[in-house]
Amino acid sequence: MWDVDDVLNDLMGVWFRSRWIPLHPQCPVDYRGLTVNPPHELLGVDKREYLESLDAFRNDSFRELKPIPEMIDWFRLHGGKAEHLVVTSVPLIVAHLSAEWVFSHFGKWVRSFNIVPSPREGDHDHRVSSKSDFLRAFSKVDIVVEDNLETIRSMREMGISTVTIPRPWNDSRETLESTLSGLANLVTN
Repeated sequence: MWDVDDVLNDLMGVWFRSRWIPLHPQCPVDYRGLTVNPPHELLGVDKREYLESLDAFRNDSFRELKPIPEMIDWFRLHGGKAEHLVVTSVPLIVAHLSAEWVFSHFGKWVRSFNIVPSPREGDHDHRVSSKSDFLRAFSKVDIVVEDNLETIRSMREMGISTVTIPRPWNDSRETLESTLSGLANLVTN
């Protein structure tokens, strides 16, 4: 399991040097002085202002972030020796950018991209609110929603409940609406 920001890339450092400092030249700390995360108090601003700046940077510049060279080197040497998944805490409004970035740079090795929503004003509460919550939930799959019959058979053999999304290539006789209604009943019970 890999984190993304500040592990596979240098988000905080690039944001700080290219976005924060140019707009705040009187900033009381340098990058090495960012000894807590989130660093809003060290920067002399409220958390909302810090997050808005970081999110704007993500939105404008995340695609241009370079991976940490040592990480690419490590994956080139060792990436094929294990199954790799990403679990990152990122705001929902920019999660697609993070996923695109991961698969663009590490797609040869990463097989699963997962997010734990980093809360922002106006978001609703999320059932999974930490990476620990994610790992507890991820270790046990209750229901697989799938269209591929081979995968469905395999999951059933493992004792996992399945819901088949009706497609021409599978044996489902249900409508999509009734399938989703049944799934809703399973999830709420």
